[in-house]
Amino acid sequence: MNRQRATALALRQQVLLLRSTELRGRLATDASAVLRRPLALADRVQEGWRWLRANPAAPIAAVVVVAVLRPRRVWRWGWKLWWSWRTLRRLQLRLQPAR
Repeated sequence: MNRQRATALALRQQVLLLRSTELRGRLATDASAVLRRPLALADRVQEGWRWLRANPAAPIAAVVVVAVLRPRRVWRWGWKLWWSWRTLRRLQLRLQPAR
């Protein structure tokens, strides 16, 4: 009886291992299908960021063009960005653990 139980348990273990392997493979396939588009978008954003870092004159030129064509808009957005940065900085300082 003990020998039969050990054989049955070993067989059950093999079945479960095969099932686990199959499920891992299916999970990998499904996950890659679902994550393909978001990861491609993240890659494009990262590549754009690299391009901006390599070509810093491009965003500066865009700001200058907008400043010449729409100076009021530049002041408005500049103020909003400065206020947002200052608020974020204050929040970071408050959330920092005491040293």
